[in-house]
Amino acid sequence: MSITPVQLLRFVILSGMILAGLSTTLPARLFAYDFRPLDAVMEKAVSDTVFPGASLAVLYKGEVVFHKAFGRMTYSPQSRPAETTTLYDLASLTKAVATTSIAMQLVERDSLSLQSAVSSYLPGFAKNGKGRVTIEQLMRHTSGLRAHTFFAKSCTTPEELFQAIEADTLLTAPGTATLYSDLNFMLLGRIIEKITGHSLAANFHQRFAAPLGMNSTMFTPQPSLVWRIAPVDKDTLWTFKVPRPLVNDQNAALLGGVAGHAGLFSTTGDLLVMMKMIMQGGRLNHHDYFSPATLRKFLARNGYPRAVGWDIRSLDGHSSAGDYFSSSSYGHLGYTGTSIWVDPERQLAVILLSNRVYPSSENIKIRKFRPLLHNSVVECLGLRIRQTAPSSAQ
Repeated sequence: MSITPVQLLRFVILSGMILAGLSTTLPARLFAYDFRPLDAVMEKAVSDTVFPGASLAVLYKGEVVFHKAFGRMTYSPQSRPAETTTLYDLASLTKAVATTSIAMQLVERDSLSLQSAVSSYLPGFAKNGKGRVTIEQLMRHTSGLRAHTFFAKSCTTPEELFQAIEADTLLTAPGTATLYSDLNFMLLGRIIEKITGHSLAANFHQRFAAPLGMNSTMFTPQPSLVWRIAPVDKDTLWTFKVPRPLVNDQNAALLGGVAGHAGLFSTTGDLLVMMKMIMQGGRLNHHDYFSPATLRKFLARNGYPRAVGWDIRSLDGHSSAGDYFSSSSYGHLGYTGTSIWVDPERQLAVILLSNRVYPSSENIKIRKFRPLLHNSVVECLGLRIRQTAPSSAQ
């Protein structure tokens, strides 16, 4: 019978403790998990050109049990190796990590109401039957707005972009259908800036990045940091005279690189801190960022396919979170190849940052890869129990 490395480690430690006359009751954290299958999954993803490189972090029961980088910045053998400190364009993770977190604080402090009409903050939005759209409908993606528009084709300034959204018509009546839309969070970012009188970037830095020590998380990174940033596909359609912000998303670039739907850059190390705070009910190091009640309010399914600002594991068994995350799991994906998935029942979070869009966004291999990755994490932790039934809490 073969002995695994973990079993051998346990035998060696216990033998030494017995000889020393010590108690043989050991904390589980002393025993390393065998993550070699997870290493193999990530290394195969690089060799299969799912992405040039990536950083992967796993948080389990409040401890970082895996944090490792794979591959390189590009597919060139001479390219800089990817590191856990590599900065990645988070794309739509911005919606959950930054914009939703700020909104949670504003709701808790009565500066923002989920039930209020968007037009109560942005009066021009009431045009063409949009007066009944609420903040919560923006955040659950049930506003009825279209999914996406390349505003740079017809707009040259942020003001023109928002005027175009205000002039748009709804595809469906508010609250009747779910359609994931970047426009929803462009508006929400605008509302946050109007309420607070400060940019979205300043809000996130002051409320979260600075107090949490997330020193590598920011909008519009300085040129001096370019060497740390994983490259994305080139934008050949940018026609404006002003320099193009680094962010991959063209609409976010048109908004100066700071937008409610995209624009944030970060590392797995920084996101581990953020997710630990969220998983602890909004509290970290004796500082309250929002209350557990607010967190529950935003993560409640309430009959919808999405939470407020976050996605929720689908109940049909098909999810980028794989086969084993519980139905109470929440997360979000980013277009550039980023993702966060949290299983509160297992006290587990998996953070993947990659630049799958380099050199072309036509590479969609990550769609099949994400479920395999999350399955491997669960299996390496010995938590393999298929979860497809709805949670009683939702």
